[in-house]
Amino acid sequence: MRIGILGYGNLGRGVEYAVKENSDMELAAVFTRRNPETLKINTENVPVVHVDDAEKWTDKIDVMILCGGSATDLPEQTPKFAKLFNVIDSFDTHAKIPEHFAAVDKAAKDSSHVAIISVGWDPGLFSLARLYFNSILPDGKDYTFWGKGVSQGHSDAVRRISGVKNAKQYTVPIEKALEEVRSGKNPELSTRQKHLRECFVVLEEGADAEKIEQEIKTMPNYFADYDTTVNFISEEEFLKNHGGLAHGGFVIRSGNTGENKIHNHIAEFNLKLDSNPEFTGSVLAAYARAAFKLCGERLFGCKTVLDIPPIYLSSKSAYELRANIV
Repeated sequence: MRIGILGYGNLGRGVEYAVKENSDMELAAVFTRRNPETLKINTENVPVVHVDDAEKWTDKIDVMILCGGSATDLPEQTPKFAKLFNVIDSFDTHAKIPEHFAAVDKAAKDSSHVAIISVGWDPGLFSLARLYFNSILPDGKDYTFWGKGVSQGHSDAVRRISGVKNAKQYTVPIEKALEEVRSGKNPELSTRQKHLRECFVVLEEGADAEKIEQEIKTMPNYFADYDTTVNFISEEEFLKNHGGLAHGGFVIRSGNTGENKIHNHIAEFNLKLDSNPEFTGSVLAAYARAAFKLCGERLFGCKTVLDIPPIYLSSKSAYELRANIV
């Protein structure tokens, strides 16, 4: 499979590392909005191309992996590039996934391409865990907790605010809520009761801190429903203390079975990630394989992880998987 990467930030580099780990993939090109001559990538003998020239590569790339942000990049880029390539994205604004799906589905079907959206760990692997647990334990409650860790999408959303030079956002689960869920108490928890959000922001010179703090705290789909702390710090402190990209989280379903529902079961799927972008990049690469297979079967249009048979993610044969995984 010839893979293209569009966008070369933390996630783009994560995808690049993942492609190197998969023997059935090769990196064909990296596409950027920057001056290609100024961008140095970690793979030798692979061209860096300006995004405006992507149309010239339609016969040289099997799957284009889109590594932009969900706030402003992907709503525009995914439908646009689904007209040219099979594409994968990591769109993570949960409330807008149906809307995004509809736009991408039309573009992909009209051009006979496959697009898989909202690929990563949440949405993505956590979505699968929620589906499995819901199907197995229909009488129960779902709980999803994220962190403590850096949210790339939320950090990107803060960095897009005028006057922000750099920013990191940490999602922090509230321990009391997590303990209640794991103990089988089935608490009713609001969004605000499950997580805190902590922002560490470096301002551009002359920026209005009070205005920016208000803009962060009232941002719909990102911060408005949470207790959010905004810390303004120096660039020196930011580089010293906020260089990591660790993250993780938990999907938990508390479900009941039996006569009178007397037996309670706790199903949990959790991730502890030392590098959010590298793990997410690995998930994107696996789903690129699925997109390639679906295209070969002419199953065009937009998909989510819920639509993809697990066997399509693997480079191994069906026989090997039956023998070693099942």
